[in-house]
Amino acid sequence: MDTTLRDGEQTSGVSFGVGEKHSVAKVLLEDVKVDRIEIASARVSEGEFKGAKRVLEWAAKKGHLNKVEILGFVDDRISLQWIADAGGRVVNLLCKGSLKHVTQQLRKSPDEHLADIRKVLKNAEEMGISVNIYLEDWSNGMRNSKEYVHYMIQNLKDEKIARIMLPDTLGILDPDETYEYCKEMIQAFPDVEFDFHAHNDYDLAIANVFHAIKAGIRCVHTTVNGLGERAGNAPLSSVIATIKDHLKMKTNVNETELNKVSRLVESFSGIRIPANKPLIGEFVFTQCSGIHADGDSKNNLYFNELLPERFGRIRKYALGKTSGKANIKKNLEDLGIELDSVSLKRVTDRIIELADEKETITSEDLPYIVSDVLDSDLVEQKVRVINYTVTNTMGLRPVANVALEIEGKQFEEFSDGDGQYDAFVKALRKIYKKLGKTLPKLIDYVVNIPPGGKTDALVETVITWKNSREFKTKGLDPDQNAAAIKATIRMLNIVENEYKPI
Repeated sequence: MDTTLRDGEQTSGVSFGVGEKHSVAKVLLEDVKVDRIEIASARVSEGEFKGAKRVLEWAAKKGHLNKVEILGFVDDRISLQWIADAGGRVVNLLCKGSLKHVTQQLRKSPDEHLADIRKVLKNAEEMGISVNIYLEDWSNGMRNSKEYVHYMIQNLKDEKIARIMLPDTLGILDPDETYEYCKEMIQAFPDVEFDFHAHNDYDLAIANVFHAIKAGIRCVHTTVNGLGERAGNAPLSSVIATIKDHLKMKTNVNETELNKVSRLVESFSGIRIPANKPLIGEFVFTQCSGIHADGDSKNNLYFNELLPERFGRIRKYALGKTSGKANIKKNLEDLGIELDSVSLKRVTDRIIELADEKETITSEDLPYIVSDVLDSDLVEQKVRVINYTVTNTMGLRPVANVALEIEGKQFEEFSDGDGQYDAFVKALRKIYKKLGKTLPKLIDYVVNIPPGGKTDALVETVITWKNSREFKTKGLDPDQNAAAIKATIRMLNIVENEYKPI
């Protein structure tokens, strides 16, 4: 069960809009094919209600209504009515899984809490709403008030409850405890369907999920990119790979769509995926060492079961001071460029020199480096900026005037935009529309500024584009807009050029 749209939204600063919730829900259920999703908390806000209603209307049309769940509270009929009004049919009822929570937060006895829960169960049955139960703070309950946990489950197991969900609410468990406590639940209550819900406060969420499944749990909760309160939850992608490769078990999840949903959630949440995040990070299928690239060319000596194609990714070979000729040769081959051994050595030396200066080097930089080092005409500057102006006046929309020379002919256009760079790109698009050409889509834009707060520091802007393939270009300038424009002009020349073998 994926809870990105509920628990993941408890990440600080994250709030999904109505359309965003719908888009993520659709991808999770229809493309990634998770079994269930949790999309909202009842009573939170009007926006939360509208988002849940949009998802549930779509789910009803697609036959997914019983796969869509909403967190509700032990409040008689209030949460249930909220869910019913949104069109929901499943509530995940938040109950107390530790004696401390019952007595100190609710200030009730276990019997009083059970009586309140039974009221909600009766109301849910009358309203046609299916119930799962979260035993909040279950992990602390098992550590400090085990008798209470057993008492609660013993009194709930024969009620009309589909699943009892065991959360490590504060992320306190280690793998041994997880295995022991989950095993105890399954052995004591063999007829109950249990879920396990991990948090990542000690960076043990994946290990704990692994041991919960080893103990016999058959449903675990995840979030896309590991979003969630504090340190987050167990990441969907890592859970799926662990189940398949280490536990040798099957799920319904379509692995090839995991990268797609990760990028979608990254965009909507504004929380960037760390570059070294397993399976979904930018660098995780990138070999930096030349030794590794050499080994891969000799019968894939540095491959493991995590083949990038499984996750809709491709393997890359980074360019830097540890690259070596093997990495550089592989990148050149991908571009259709062949060099003799002497030329390859000169290009390798130049890349090492640039990397020592802490420059980011992309595969798209290679033709320019080759042209520079070998004094060749490998990259013809078919697109040249004659001049441009970008202005931003308080109270007015930013505007740009752009004049280009494209294969000897001059073009000029003017546009406004939501920002100076946006205005520049819109002017470019006008020029290219006249030519009957379509520019690549901008899919990512990263600005790197050296630490220290110096206002005259060089800004490096790296832009990711997509047409028939995905590629990056970068620009370097003290002015951020100028750096972005340099990266954009480089993109135009890459699109216009076909690289010629040397």
